[in-house]
Amino acid sequence: MTSSSLSLKTLLLAAAFTLPGLAFAADPAMTKDGMLVDHKGMTLYTFAKDAGGKSMCNDKCATNWPPLMVEGNHNDMGKWTMVKRDDGTMQWAYDGKPLYTFVMDKAAGDMTGDGKMDGAWKVAKP
Repeated sequence: MTSSSLSLKTLLLAAAFTLPGLAFAADPAMTKDGMLVDHKGMTLYTFAKDAGGKSMCNDKCATNWPPLMVEGNHNDMGKWTMVKRDDGTMQWAYDGKPLYTFVMDKAAGDMTGDGKMDGAWKVAKP
């Protein structure tokens, strides 16, 4: 085996082990038109009653305002942190504020939840 084919095999092996890890390095959501959206383009919201990095939206609230859940193994990434919910699952937060979608938003870019509950629900912004 030549040194160049050995180097190529080493490089390919390194890439095979590195690429799956890179999928987890992406932020849990993204910015579009000045607001945070999930990877499907659905608007993310914050809830004014959340405090101290804890979600106060559980049970029926969480049915209407589904939390942006942590899936897989992740670590906090800068302003992106994880908060433990009352049921023990993990939810993403941005700058200490847990994030949610809204069931009445039907298409990417919908913002029907903004201002609900006398302004308690707000579109999340970076």
